[in-house]
Amino acid sequence: MQKRKLGHSDLFISEISLGTMSLGTEKEKAISIIDTALDQGINYLDTADLYDYGLNEEFVGEAIKHKRHDIILATKGGNRWTEVQDGWSWDSSKRYLKEAVKSSLRRLQTDYIDLYQLHGGTLDDNIDETIEAFEELTKEGIIRYYGISSIRPNVIREYMKRSSIVSVMMQYNMLDRRPEELFPLFEQHNVSIIARGALAKGLLTSKQKMKPSVQEKGYLTYTPEELAEIVHALTHVQEERPLEETAINYCLANNVVGTVIAGASRNEQIIANVQATTHPLHKGTYERIQAITKQDTYTTHR
Repeated sequence: MQKRKLGHSDLFISEISLGTMSLGTEKEKAISIIDTALDQGINYLDTADLYDYGLNEEFVGEAIKHKRHDIILATKGGNRWTEVQDGWSWDSSKRYLKEAVKSSLRRLQTDYIDLYQLHGGTLDDNIDETIEAFEELTKEGIIRYYGISSIRPNVIREYMKRSSIVSVMMQYNMLDRRPEELFPLFEQHNVSIIARGALAKGLLTSKQKMKPSVQEKGYLTYTPEELAEIVHALTHVQEERPLEETAINYCLANNVVGTVIAGASRNEQIIANVQATTHPLHKGTYERIQAITKQDTYTTHR
C-alpha cells in the first residue's frame, strides 16, 4: 500500500483508509473489519465521537490497543450529545472540545490522537477560540495534528488563514468535483484533502445503486436522466476495470488528496478498495473523465 504525506505534518498515511462509521454495532464483526483493513496495509483509521454515541470509538480502541503505534488514528469532535443520547447539538467551544477529546481518549484506549478534526463548523463559531483549543491540545501532547471536516469554502478559507490545520475532510468524487476549485488553495497552504464519498452513494459502483431520493431528484446538479447517461459513459472509460476502481483512482490522481477514506460493512469491500490502488489512472483516462463529467462549484457558504 502506497502512503502519502498528510499536508505539512510528518504523518504518512495509506492511500486507502478505513472510515469506521458503517461498522455497525456488532463488536466482533466491527473488529474483524478493522483487522482486515490493517492486514491489507491500511494504517489510517477515521472515527468520530458522534458515531453510535461513542460505541464506534470503543470498537476501534479495542481493535488497535495492542498495535497502537503502527496506526495513524483520527477522530472528530464538536457535537455534544443530549443526556439521553437521542440527538446532539453543535459546540465548538474550547471548553467542550478539551472535554470531548479526553472522553474520546478513554474510549479509544490511548493517550494521544494523531489527527483531531472539527466535525463541521460555520462562520458563526468563535473560530479563534476553536483554534486555541486545538493549539493547546497539540502543545499538551494530547493530539499531534488537527484538521476540519467541511465543504464550506468560507470556513475552509478561514482555517487556512488562521490555523495550522493539516487536512480538510470533504466529499469528492467523479460526480462531485467541487473541491477541485479549491485545489490551488490547498496546494498553497500545503494542506491535504481527505476524500470521502468516492463512490457517490453507490452510484459509482458496478451495481450502480440509485437510491429513491436520487431517482427522484438526481445528484447535485445532475438530473436522474443525466446520471444514467453519464454513469454509463464512466463505466466504459475503463471497460476492463470495475467502476469502483476508476472512481477511487480518480480521487487519487491529484496529490492534493492525501487519502480516499472508504467505509466498509464487509471484509471483501476493504480488499477490493485496496486492490484498486494498484491500477492508477493514465493521464488520458483522467482527462476523459473530466470531459464526461461536470465541473460544478460550491454555490453557498462562499
